[in-house]
Amino acid sequence: MHEIPVLRDLVILVAVAIPVVIIAQRWRVPTVVGFLLTGIAIGPHGLALVRQPESVNSLAEVGVVLLLFAIGLELSLSRIVRMGAWVFRGGALQVLTTIVLVAGIALAYGVPARHAFFFGALFALSSTAIVLKLYTDRGELDTAHGRVVVAILLFQDLCVVPLMLVAPLLAGTTPSISNAIRTIVISVVVVAVLIVGGRLAVPRALRRIAELRNREIFTLSVVFIGLGAAYVTSAFGMSLALGAFLAGLIISESDYGLQALSDVLPFRDTFSGIFFISVGMLLDLSYVTTQLALVVSIALTVIALKALVVIGVTRILKRSLAVGVSSGLGLAQVGEFSFVLAGSGVTLGLLSSDQYQLFLGASVLTMLAAPFVVGVADRVAERAALLTRRQPVMIPTQEVAVVRALRDHVIIVGYGLNGSNLARALAAADIPFVVLEQNGQLVRRARLERVPIFFGDGARADVLERVGIEHARVIVFAISAPAEERRGVAVARHLNDKVRIVVRTRYVSEIEELRRLGADEVVPEELETSVEIFARVLRRYGVEVNRIRRLVDDVRNDHYGLLLTRERSVAARIGDALAPLGERVRLETVVIEEGAPAARESPASLELRKKTGATVIAIVRARAVTYSPDPSMMFEVGDEVLLVGDADALEKARGFFELLTT
Repeated sequence: MHEIPVLRDLVILVAVAIPVVIIAQRWRVPTVVGFLLTGIAIGPHGLALVRQPESVNSLAEVGVVLLLFAIGLELSLSRIVRMGAWVFRGGALQVLTTIVLVAGIALAYGVPARHAFFFGALFALSSTAIVLKLYTDRGELDTAHGRVVVAILLFQDLCVVPLMLVAPLLAGTTPSISNAIRTIVISVVVVAVLIVGGRLAVPRALRRIAELRNREIFTLSVVFIGLGAAYVTSAFGMSLALGAFLAGLIISESDYGLQALSDVLPFRDTFSGIFFISVGMLLDLSYVTTQLALVVSIALTVIALKALVVIGVTRILKRSLAVGVSSGLGLAQVGEFSFVLAGSGVTLGLLSSDQYQLFLGASVLTMLAAPFVVGVADRVAERAALLTRRQPVMIPTQEVAVVRALRDHVIIVGYGLNGSNLARALAAADIPFVVLEQNGQLVRRARLERVPIFFGDGARADVLERVGIEHARVIVFAISAPAEERRGVAVARHLNDKVRIVVRTRYVSEIEELRRLGADEVVPEELETSVEIFARVLRRYGVEVNRIRRLVDDVRNDHYGLLLTRERSVAARIGDALAPLGERVRLETVVIEEGAPAARESPASLELRKKTGATVIAIVRARAVTYSPDPSMMFEVGDEVLLVGDADALEKARGFFELLTT
């Protein structure tokens, strides 16, 4: 029987990766770590199950291209502009400071300046894949430190491009200054042509392709653009990954970025998995074992150095020490793009084989440690904050007496959308309240509007005592940080066993724990949206308002038991709830795809109800829900549309929202 070696190696690779990744997921370890361990196990320095690592490395290069292409698609220039101060000031400070410090340490050990700078660049980057996965699982993306971490990661991702351009110059592969300048000019021109030409041509081309209403052609075109840009940059002596990144960034700014990202993600996840496995296969366990003390000391130094740099950056930009510690520990690992740079460094002669193995060993250790470091970040941050002598809550002297005199008031923790809306309602009702917020900009802005708001951590006992927790009637936690919510509820209940504690949470999984800690009412956003839809469906079918109110109260009094049943969809359970009322109704959620008939149309222009019998109950756009939308409201690609009707009506309506294939 004829055997194809590459196919055999891929079969082994995937067969080993599946159980390792399953175990990693069960232990709540990022899949990236599972891939690295898989590579270590099956590589030539492990069990040697893979005979041709070079073939796998070729596939890994494709993985790098798709990984950077997807990163480009996920980045948004408008998002970068919104987070501008933190992306460019915070990110630049972190990257440059880390490069300088690492380069300084390397120079002290006699490393040449060019090589020392390259070492600094390698260790300046953190792992976007690991950090975002950990923060998403922990529900910390919307916390104060989560926003800092995301902003710095954005800048690091943008830095990959210039670092790839600088690497050949550091290696001295250009024989003269004039040739170096020529290389830089050519690189800049090529990048500029790709960006300007792409922004002019790509959206128009994709629009024409989308009009064909064929998903396969659209996906092929997106992949062609990504690979084509990678080929162009490679032809001019730059990296494949650079072109792919630029192509993704161009497409992300068009109307087709969301669809393109959804088409590319399956390929990205598969090939980037191969990339991380290939990195694990490169690790020489025997060398790492003989140099174990050195590898561990480098890894610990990197973790400590990167954490301290981020703490310093956050303090310079006026954030609390607690936020700095949490952010620093979150970014205290080496990133996946550092492996890409290291590979080019070996090729260019910037890294020797021994240095490369030291880098791989230390970097893999920082990645393996990341879940545990992030896991203890909250506790370390809390202890660090207690050690500082700065007052945890800043109340102007002239207002101390006013705050101490508060009785029967409401304490609002968090001044985001929910907190500010609640504050306005309380002010209109002439109910005394005080707000605690850790975002200095929000505090300053609210104080200009004469809101009784103070800078402080509402999850700490000394802070709550200073705003009169012992005399408060209600405390409301309106923050998006599960760990802080849990800690705050426990502290508030300990300080005042009679205060009514209301918690807003995004996550259903938090309900039981928050109630166990002492919360009287937990309002989960996920289920409240379902309750609102439930009520509006009933109104659409002519059910009396009083009866609707009783049904909704029953759902809430049962602590959302009806909606927490996991065996069937919420839509189906709402249909069951209507059965006692003599109604049988079905609900269905559809996502508007690029090229679908409903894109850039409205229910009225489509004559949706007339042609299908289905009715639009709600539209979800960018996480904002519009209930009972106006018939003239235009649909946009990516909208989630909730439809109500019988089975035939929903089947007919589905064709208006999904991409038609030929």
